[in-house]
Amino acid sequence: MANAIKKYITAEELKKHDKAGDLWISIQGKIYDVSDWLKDHPGGNFPLLSLAGQEVTDAFVAFHSGTTWKLLEKFFTGYYLKDYSVSEVSKDYRKLVFEFNKMGLFDKKGHIVLVTVLFIAMLFGMSVYGVLFCEGVLVHLLAGGLMGFVWIQSGWIGHDAGHYIVMPDARLNKLMGIVAANCLSGISIGWWKWNHNAHHIACNSLDYDPDLQYIPFLVVSSKLFSSLTSHFYEKKLTFDSLSRFFVSHQHWTFYPVMCMARVNMFVQSLIMLLTKRNVFYRSQELLGLVVFWIWYPLLVSCLPNWGERVMFVVASLSVTGMQQVQFSLNHFSSSVYVGQPKGNDWFEKQTCGTLDISCPSWMDWFHGGLQFQVEHHLFPKLPRCHLRKISPFVMELCKKHNLSYNCASFSEANNMTLRTLRDTALQARDLTKPLPKNLVWEALNTHG
Repeated sequence: MANAIKKYITAEELKKHDKAGDLWISIQGKIYDVSDWLKDHPGGNFPLLSLAGQEVTDAFVAFHSGTTWKLLEKFFTGYYLKDYSVSEVSKDYRKLVFEFNKMGLFDKKGHIVLVTVLFIAMLFGMSVYGVLFCEGVLVHLLAGGLMGFVWIQSGWIGHDAGHYIVMPDARLNKLMGIVAANCLSGISIGWWKWNHNAHHIACNSLDYDPDLQYIPFLVVSSKLFSSLTSHFYEKKLTFDSLSRFFVSHQHWTFYPVMCMARVNMFVQSLIMLLTKRNVFYRSQELLGLVVFWIWYPLLVSCLPNWGERVMFVVASLSVTGMQQVQFSLNHFSSSVYVGQPKGNDWFEKQTCGTLDISCPSWMDWFHGGLQFQVEHHLFPKLPRCHLRKISPFVMELCKKHNLSYNCASFSEANNMTLRTLRDTALQARDLTKPLPKNLVWEALNTHG
């Protein structure tokens, strides 16, 4: 009798509610109007806008805990999705989430945070000591490199704090994120979450995933030659003659670009916090950036001359560039696509767009646990100390459903990435597909 009074809508009708102000989603066949949640959604508005008008149970399960399910009920429209069904892959995925919850893996965080914080403190102390109490160019160069390692390790802590609660409560967790990202690294944790959540939701979508949108310097697919529109940045990714020049040589410039990538992160963080974009804890984040831009320039100024100061900064940026390389290896050589992410193939899209890096357990500190990138994308709220443990379960599920489980060594992943960049570079050099030329392009490509 209860089923008879249920109200149903079709998937086609659900698709019509796909914009801000009229944003509906389906979770386990129940329809929710989350229009009012858009401005207060902790993960930013982009994940909701990207999956608007769709069945999104797997994505919701991946990113939300039990308390959010209770919050969700106030958005229930009273409608149900007609012909709602669950694929065999999704059934098995949800079973894994349930089993990992039952085992307490989402709550047991181990001692990774404590060990990493102590490691950061040691590296930071060594770098500061090298600048203030030691002489010699090589020592100061090493101090700059150590500061780069500080930024890498604080990046892992900020990443963890952004995905799940690493501290005893949510407020301390937020404080940890601001200290690790804003104060120590000069990166807004709010900007990072906005960017990173979009990447997770739209993994390897050329027009939705910001982690693939590096025009004019890097392009991973010739599909970007058609100047796609970025739904994340809300602008056209123009592939012009200058872009063609840079992309034509990207397999040579990849590592230098990655070394300077943090400069762009500094700029993007400031832009976000100084504009009208909705940012939680804006004042605290700005204070954190002020702390960074006081202590870091002050430390650099303690070096004896401008040559060593520049060397220290370049060393810091170059070493932390390894982290940017690590992020790129996980996705640049994997499958890409154009279009809106789909909620009904969540598991498949995460696995085919992601690459694991194989390494011994004693190297986990170097990768921040995220060498298990496939596992992290499927279970983003799972503490990194458990990713190695769950890897066999994910591998088995992929094998069962004949899905790709991509894994390579660190050196092979670098080779795969460079091959992808080189293949795209050679396509960009094809002058049989002319683009409007500028003086720089003509000067560097005219022969005779």
